[in-house]
Amino acid sequence: MNIADFDLIICGGGPVGLCAAGLLARRGLDPARIALVDLKTPQQAAADPRTIALSYGSRQILEELGAWDGVGKAATAIEQIHVSRRGHFGRTLLDRADYDLPALGYVARYGSVNQALATATDHLGLNLLRPAEVVALAEEDDHVAVSLQDGRILRAALAIQAEGGVFGEQQQKSMQRDYRQLALIAHVHADQAVAHRAFERFTDEGPLALLPQDDGYALVWCVRPDTGERLLALDDAAFLAALNQAFGQRVGRFTRTSPRHSYALGLNAKPGRTQRVVAIGNAAQTLHPVAGQGLNLGLRDARVLADVLARERTPEALQQFHRRRGQDRDLTIRLTDLMARIFASAPQGTPAQALLGLSLGAIDLLPPARDLLAGQMMFGRR
Repeated sequence: MNIADFDLIICGGGPVGLCAAGLLARRGLDPARIALVDLKTPQQAAADPRTIALSYGSRQILEELGAWDGVGKAATAIEQIHVSRRGHFGRTLLDRADYDLPALGYVARYGSVNQALATATDHLGLNLLRPAEVVALAEEDDHVAVSLQDGRILRAALAIQAEGGVFGEQQQKSMQRDYRQLALIAHVHADQAVAHRAFERFTDEGPLALLPQDDGYALVWCVRPDTGERLLALDDAAFLAALNQAFGQRVGRFTRTSPRHSYALGLNAKPGRTQRVVAIGNAAQTLHPVAGQGLNLGLRDARVLADVLARERTPEALQQFHRRRGQDRDLTIRLTDLMARIFASAPQGTPAQALLGLSLGAIDLLPPARDLLAGQMMFGRR
């Protein structure tokens, strides 16, 4: 039997897994004793075209790893975030100048972040097993055994589950029941685009986000499933007309769109806890895309976990991690879940929707409230 022993096993070589591995090595762990397993090759991961929003706090984490230069050269800075309610009073404008920062966040491609992290950690000497598929995980009293599809077995004191974003058919159905929403994604152009300004626009069916990217916007439009299917069936001209109607005139008229895609939305925020396995990133919590907090929350998971495990690699250390991450995780999950559910489940024009619109206006008039919102989006609860 082919058995290899390590100090730590990380299942998942995306940004969160790579970040955890790199930070652990930089905090003094022997990189050769860290096994990182992923199903994709580095080339496949680097080709991932998805768009993601990175907070300024995430930039700081990537800078610590020496990965930011590779991400930043192809990223678009978000200098302002405009949050509003379609057709109602109330809006909030967050501006990077109010916080003396170069940007509130950045829009990047998932593959670019993967590639930059892979390059930054390549010289550390991590034990990379990719492509390799994890088929079983068995937890014993004093170790964890991870079985790979090719017959190899890896053993370590602890395992980190960082593989997220891939769900079975039953979980996808469950997630869709959670919010009864689809997210439509595309790249669109407008004739009066506002440079470096992101928009989070609440419509009657859910949030509609425009993230500045290249010479246009990355669109994430959350709607109920029947609306989503209808929008996907439209030709480009009809789709752009519907988008104009839903968003309004703040960026003028939408003129072009890429092919559209959709995925079901839901909340997965109840990871199982064991003595020797810890879940981080999407493996621990899969959030609604409102406010774009999913990856940022995962990178904060990786940083805190590296701090804890650099001192000791025991079940007690994992308990400390859960205590330290509980408040930030709970607040971020509750905030995104609340906003999603108000619009995904409430009938149009309900008091809950009106109250959220008024709250947006109140936040803009109350600097401390606005600063709390900005701080949570940029850095999380620290």
